[in-house]
Amino acid sequence: MLTLEAMMLAFLAVAGWVRQTSGPFRPHPLSAFDKSKAAALLDSRLPCLGCHELNGRGGRIGPPLTELRTRRSPDYVYAMITDPQRAAPGTVMPRVPMSRGMVDLIASYLLEGSGPAAPPEPARPKTSSGAAPTGPAVPADPAALYARFCSACHGAQGNGDGPNAVFLRVRPAAHASADAMSARSDDALFDTIYAGGYVMNRSNFMPPFGETLTREHIWMLVRYIRSLCHCQGPAWSRNHR
Repeated sequence: MLTLEAMMLAFLAVAGWVRQTSGPFRPHPLSAFDKSKAAALLDSRLPCLGCHELNGRGGRIGPPLTELRTRRSPDYVYAMITDPQRAAPGTVMPRVPMSRGMVDLIASYLLEGSGPAAPPEPARPKTSSGAAPTGPAVPADPAALYARFCSACHGAQGNGDGPNAVFLRVRPAAHASADAMSARSDDALFDTIYAGGYVMNRSNFMPPFGETLTREHIWMLVRYIRSLCHCQGPAWSRNHR
């Protein structure tokens, strides 16, 4: 008997939304429904526009997505969405868990445009072991860790006023605010960093870092946030042992 996952993959394959396991990625022609679905996902589900501009909307941390097909090849776009560290070793862009069907849809949507298509990307050298890097260079110092992954939106001092904040429709959390942070447990802060804002019913433009940073690094960030706000979480959430 087919599992639910196998049935869904079979359906997506029939619908043309599952990439073959080998060969170059070829963007799919999009129906009006496909375009509306991709736009809705980018607007209210995925974190992409928290860092990247698309048609005048979105952040300015990463390269713009407008007319992306004129600057990047389909394979590169697909690789960056699927595994940023393999495509661009050392990037701070986190890996966002997506189904293969969703990756195909978003990549195809971003590669639409009227300009000429970019040529194929040059081959990138592999590491000596033949494996791609699995994560970015992560500072061991909590302040440096925060500066690298958080300050562009949340501000160098955690005031929610990073250079990217002005481009976001929801102001980033002010980690230096004792009023705001004392209402959130350490576990809630961890889960937001790990799984992203969408999962925690907050802004979807807050990306998930659970597949990019280790649990230890995320707990380092939680403790650093506590140092910024000089506060603890709600009394019920503290360890009373």
